Amino acid sequence: MNIFVLEDDNAIGIGLRYALENEGYCVTICKSVKEAMKIISDVSFSLYLLDLTLPDGNGYDVCKAVKAQGDLPVIFLTAFDDEINVVTGFDLGADDYISKPFRVRELLARIRSVLKRYSRENDDGIIKIGNITVNTNQAKVFKAGSEIILTAMEYRLLLIMINNAGHILSRNQLLEELWDVEGDFVNDNTLTVYIKLSFLKNYGTLRATL
Repeated sequence: MNIFVLEDDNAIGIGLRYALENEGYCVTICKSVKEAMKIISDVSFSLYLLDLTLPDGNGYDVCKAVKAQGDLPVIFLTAFDDEINVVTGFDLGADDYISKPFRVRELLARIRSVLKRYSRENDDGIIKIGNITVNTNQAKVFKAGSEIILTAMEYRLLLIMINNAGHILSRNQLLEELWDVEGDFVNDNTLTVYIKLSFLKNYGTLRATL
């Protein structure tokens, strides 16, 4: 997969290239809005990582140009995580944002999450396992035809389990991929509570299937 990175800080850019290429991604990096506009007009990427503040503009303008080409995944890299900046990014169609300084494992987990979501949405959005049906386009879950109301965290945990069906997930692997709705890391105790009191209570049959 090809990932486009807009970042004017050399140190961060080098670190991102190293981390992403180690994960098997092909990486294209540029340092200005002008350069970014030229590249994205000629090439389409699997995902776009956009810094918010650049010498000649901002990542919002590049995000607009990306989204004008189609429903392509965008994650903002920003030192400004106040509400207005976050909301502006989401209003433009961004899929996620991560505040600087960030942890590489956190960034990689968010990239995987966004890419998985887009991969699922390329089909009809319906996932069936046993008597469980998940409509990812509507974020709804049904058991034996009846809708089950889930919290955002329960829904995320369910999708993680489905995406890794047939594989044993360690607690650390779950924690890497599971983030709460405000983007904060979910600690070990919280994960235990959700698994024991919520997920397993409602999805005994799904647990057996997975």
